[in-house]
Amino acid sequence: MGLNLSRLFFPGFSFALAGAICLHAAPKLRLSDTVVGPLSIAVGENGPQQVVEAYNAGDGALNLTVSAVEEWLGAEVGAQRPCTTRQGTCIPIGITLNTAGLERGRYTGFVEVVDPDAVDAPQTIAVTVQMGGGVPDRVDFAIPPNGADSVRFETNSPLTYQVETNNGGNWLSLGLDGAGTFDFVIPYKLTARHNNLPQGLYTGRVRITNSAFAPDIKDVPVTMRITTQPIGKPSAEELRFRLAQDTAAAQQFLVLQNLGQGALAIRNVTVATDGGGEWLTAEALPDTLLVRLTADPAGLEPGLYQATVTVETNAVNSPHEARVHLTVVAQGPPIASFGGVVNNATFAAGDPIPQGGIAAVFGEQLSFEGPTEGTELPLVKELGGAKVFVNGQQAPLYFSSYGQINFQMPYETPAGEVRVQVVRADQTGNTVSVHVVQRNPRILRFLGNYAIAVNQDGTFPVPPTPGIPSRRARPGDVLVIYAIGFGQTQPPVASGEAAPADPLAWIRPLPTVYFGGGLLPVPATPIFVGLTPTFVGLYQINVQIPPNAPKGDHVPLQIEGPGYKSNQVEIAIE
Repeated sequence: MGLNLSRLFFPGFSFALAGAICLHAAPKLRLSDTVVGPLSIAVGENGPQQVVEAYNAGDGALNLTVSAVEEWLGAEVGAQRPCTTRQGTCIPIGITLNTAGLERGRYTGFVEVVDPDAVDAPQTIAVTVQMGGGVPDRVDFAIPPNGADSVRFETNSPLTYQVETNNGGNWLSLGLDGAGTFDFVIPYKLTARHNNLPQGLYTGRVRITNSAFAPDIKDVPVTMRITTQPIGKPSAEELRFRLAQDTAAAQQFLVLQNLGQGALAIRNVTVATDGGGEWLTAEALPDTLLVRLTADPAGLEPGLYQATVTVETNAVNSPHEARVHLTVVAQGPPIASFGGVVNNATFAAGDPIPQGGIAAVFGEQLSFEGPTEGTELPLVKELGGAKVFVNGQQAPLYFSSYGQINFQMPYETPAGEVRVQVVRADQTGNTVSVHVVQRNPRILRFLGNYAIAVNQDGTFPVPPTPGIPSRRARPGDVLVIYAIGFGQTQPPVASGEAAPADPLAWIRPLPTVYFGGGLLPVPATPIFVGLTPTFVGLYQINVQIPPNAPKGDHVPLQIEGPGYKSNQVEIAIE
């Protein structure tokens, strides 16, 4: 069965990494926090100053500057002093909250921390304030029969409260929702459950009787509507774009989910930009629950632009709103995000990149030529006007765009921390670090956590799925499982080169494939593990399913070799 490599690695946000990497000693930026808040502030008041500590994890000395786009947010760099969050010396970054002019609501702004000579700079600090507090003024639930729904909110101090219902019994509850993610942030979850009640409207309230933050002390009216009508839920309440002046428009999608019964349908979509302007358009895609949003920075000056998208549906809780924020920046060199070089199989922070593995770098202004796929073999080293350097060595490229570049980590890259940089049209970007290992295999996935694998007849070993050639695998079948990240082969293959068919490029020694989870998974020795002929960086594992393999629609599958272990995925076996 043929496999289209371009479909395995989906483009997302872009990175800008430029120029040949300087390998001399350099400072390395680290921040004590990259998220501040949410902070509850009374309406009409300024918030208390916050401090984030920056320190140097490399050589030399940091030379920091800070800035913020939002008018209510300020920042300044202080004098170096002993750290309060760790051993050593730190540079305090004071964050000023000029929030007195903000109305009730939740606001997020960003402080950018820059050092042009430091590795892993720039970085951003996200600052969130809750004007009037995090406790909502009222909550309206819509749930289907035998359903439930929740809203979450955060406070900066514990609440004393009572939950009351006016009819229908004990259908409303409030409680803690985990431990939170920032000092002094306490998460709560308010939940409404059907409680075997018939369709209708039910009312109740939450009485907040004590809090260190006075605006949180109030009565919160709550309604619950049990209905057989559709109930719409948008995928996000806020969407953010960040684009350079006069570059190509960018798109994001707002997805509506039906939490109720019946068929949900979009009737109308409107856009209202704050202060006017036509920089944002929105359209519902026919016969779907997708709304495509397009932000166009053409003709806009640097700054922050905001809008509200309203989606009208046939749901009982229509209309649905989402706020859209567009930050326009001046054109400049490519900028790679801190922590933005990731394993293309998982996109997980901190997952090491293997030698010869497929990686993605995210950022902005990486390419101005639009999404471009590399179709030539061997892979080219410049795509869409962009180049990627790893420790000064140019890397082969699969894909480039404004916000993302997919590249092959050269096999020659030494294990350990390496530096990545993007060059666009001879403009050199910043330098970011990433950890490289010899092998770190990751089985490719689809349909949730199912392995991208094929049975002998070319079907996928998953439960029968409409629109997909599929059947459960059987003991004795030979599976072909696809993965990336196994590292160099025998015989070796050059970076960017297509894998040969004769001789095959093997992984030696052969790893073991395990079927089933728990303490006693069933092992199997594969027939072949190595690079897939004619592809770059794609591996396949040919293995026969043992007769005693476990059965079911979610059989765990994992591969282990000397010093490495793959992710755990699933297949269906009958």
